[in-house]
Amino acid sequence: MAELAPCGVLRVGDRIRFEGHNQQIIGLDGTTLRLLSDEGDTSVTAAGYVMAAADFEVLDRGPEAVPERVLPPFALVDALPPAAVEQARFWEQHVVEVLTGLPPDAPEGASPRPEYDPAWRTLLEREAAKVAELAAGGQQMSKRTFLRMRQRYEAEGLWGLVDGRSRKPPAPVPGTGRTDERVVEAVTEALAGQTDLSTGDRKRLMLRAEEILAAKHGEDAAKLLPRRATFYRLVNSLARNNESFGSATVRHQRALRPMGPFTPSMAARPGEIVQIDSTRLDVMAVLDDGVVARPELTIAVDVTTRTICATLLRPAGTKGVDAAVLLARMLVPEPMRPGWSQTLAMSDSIMPHQRLMAVDARLEKTAAKPVIVPDTIVIDHGKVFVSDTFTSACSLLGISLQLARPRTPTDKAIVERTFASINSLFCQYVAGYTGSDVTRRGSDPASEAVWTLAQLQDLLDEWITCRQQRPHEGLRNPYMAGRTLSPNESYAIAVARAGYLPVALSAEDYIELLPAVWRAVNDYGIKVNYRLRQPRAQPTTKAAVRGGGQAGSLGDPLRPLRRLPRLGTAKRQPPVDRSPVDPSAHGPSPLRRLHLASRTPAPRRPGPRRHQRDRHRPGPGQAATQVGEAAGRIGAGHGPHPGSP
Repeated sequence: MAELAPCGVLRVGDRIRFEGHNQQIIGLDGTTLRLLSDEGDTSVTAAGYVMAAADFEVLDRGPEAVPERVLPPFALVDALPPAAVEQARFWEQHVVEVLTGLPPDAPEGASPRPEYDPAWRTLLEREAAKVAELAAGGQQMSKRTFLRMRQRYEAEGLWGLVDGRSRKPPAPVPGTGRTDERVVEAVTEALAGQTDLSTGDRKRLMLRAEEILAAKHGEDAAKLLPRRATFYRLVNSLARNNESFGSATVRHQRALRPMGPFTPSMAARPGEIVQIDSTRLDVMAVLDDGVVARPELTIAVDVTTRTICATLLRPAGTKGVDAAVLLARMLVPEPMRPGWSQTLAMSDSIMPHQRLMAVDARLEKTAAKPVIVPDTIVIDHGKVFVSDTFTSACSLLGISLQLARPRTPTDKAIVERTFASINSLFCQYVAGYTGSDVTRRGSDPASEAVWTLAQLQDLLDEWITCRQQRPHEGLRNPYMAGRTLSPNESYAIAVARAGYLPVALSAEDYIELLPAVWRAVNDYGIKVNYRLRQPRAQPTTKAAVRGGGQAGSLGDPLRPLRRLPRLGTAKRQPPVDRSPVDPSAHGPSPLRRLHLASRTPAPRRPGPRRHQRDRHRPGPGQAATQVGEAAGRIGAGHGPHPGSP
């Protein structure tokens, strides 16, 4: 009898409870049991039927049965300190030897010692021998204590031998120890009441907690408060980062954080949820008039794949029509540019290029960034996104708009975090980087600015294409939880799971989403923001030209040479009619009417004087030097340049 019996074993002689009667197993034949009831009736029943009964229970074992094994809660045992587990294993050696005659690690064929042999010694005699042996080894213990230890082991296994101080459940509130729950509740309520008050000290908080205890549990309950030093330690454990005794502004900002939703919104397919937002880019850029300023960046991020669907840089004050341009860029493929590495092409990526080519042949020479057609776009209450221009464009394209709650950036947490990634992975390696705030700003970042707005947009587009193949911590597959996925890998998996492929916007619809400006058509061509273009059509008096007033270019404001053929589609206007333009008179396309609608021009602020512009405009030699320095600064070996493999 060298080991404990395995769990779930029935032997001849065991007494069980079955069908409301106490019965004894008097025979076994395969999976059939022969039972004898207390009334003297015998029966033969299938073992599976007996054990499936609702009242089945093993009452006691036969005279020759050994104690049954009890499985300990292994997860709880593994969470214990190593010293507590080692001590429990030590006691298990002695308890098992008393129960079976041999310790658990006894070799095969070993014989029990005479004082622990179950064939010659009773259980009480074996317990007395073990207590005497432990006392001789310097471990003093009473027979009663060893008896309780053996009983706990028989009931709970190894877990029953763990020191009670180690297996004690944690306090309901971490860090409170044995403090009365009423005191913890009163201190928590007092801390919550500090949000809208001016910052005080812990002594004032102690008086407030005493008042809460007296009001809720009577005057005697105020005596439950611990001493001052203990109370201060309790407050330090309950107050998060000591916010109640720090800046009142920080408390107010944290109080605005919303509670977590009961059912968080999840996106399972590309485009199901897309978040859009704008912010100032932490890079100085050279604008068209030579003034150096920080442009405004607007991005759209897909929640499922973390893909930056499109970006748009504007000098300042993004308008609703600019948001419509961003929407247009989301819905068309990103072309490869001269000088880009071939590793950035879609044909060399993990994306299903051949499958996408079968749907749209325009994807043959595109960059490795997917076209994501949004179903729902999450926006804030900015004037750009709630404008009629943007909302009408989304409505015509079948896109739903979901407004975030005011002053709740956590409703668009992914796009907010993406701005931080752009700053840390892109902006800080670009000449003219300003830092995230004035405390991190250099002495004169404006003097380092060499990139124009269009050049900066091209650099950003190249970096985003490279980022598509970079592992993202927020993208994991449940079947490969230990491996992070890139946005392109996540897109390939999500497309296969969704069962459909998005179709990019047609060229005509894309052009209709671009902004429009009205210019006179002269014999020498059309001039838009000091840039001259030659149209295909004959000169007319007035023409609606697809161009961008912000960057001073035609077509896409940051891609001035892409839409020149469209200049020949200008509409003729009566030379003497000075009445407001009727939007419905400009063709059947609703997207076209969206941008050609007449609107009163806003008064422009006076720009910098010429001598002020010249002061910021470098000369030819100085500009060449600065461009060379900036190119070396963002080149290979100086950070995650998007062109590097």
